[in-house]
Amino acid sequence: QVQLVESGGGVVQAGGSLRLSCAASGRSFGSRVMGWFRQAPGMEREFVAAILSSGGSTWYADAVKGRFTISRDGATNTAFLQMNSLKSEDTAVYYCAAGPLGLFVRRVDEYDLWGQGTQVTVSS
Repeated sequence: QVQLVESGGGVVQAGGSLRLSCAASGRSFGSRVMGWFRQAPGMEREFVAAILSSGGSTWYADAVKGRFTISRDGATNTAFLQMNSLKSEDTAVYYCAAGPLGLFVRRVDEYDLWGQGTQVTVSS
């Protein structure tokens, strides 16, 4: 059974940076899409970024484009989200997810495996 474990969240001042990691443990899940979503209090879970297993294709939400970078280490089945120029509106619980297809990467139901989430708080 594969599990996803996020790390790297914390408290940072506006304009600062954080790097989130998502490690997949258990058997390799082969070619999948990995994504990052976030959920602020009282809000729906929203798409942040996604990357295909090959690492050749990436997608970003407009709100984070140019500030966040998603990457993936295929050898270790680890995904990363480098977050720069953080804003207070980036404050949320960030979730890593994995899906088998990679067709509708911005949709929550594309993904069948989720991590437990890591809190990111940006203070202004």
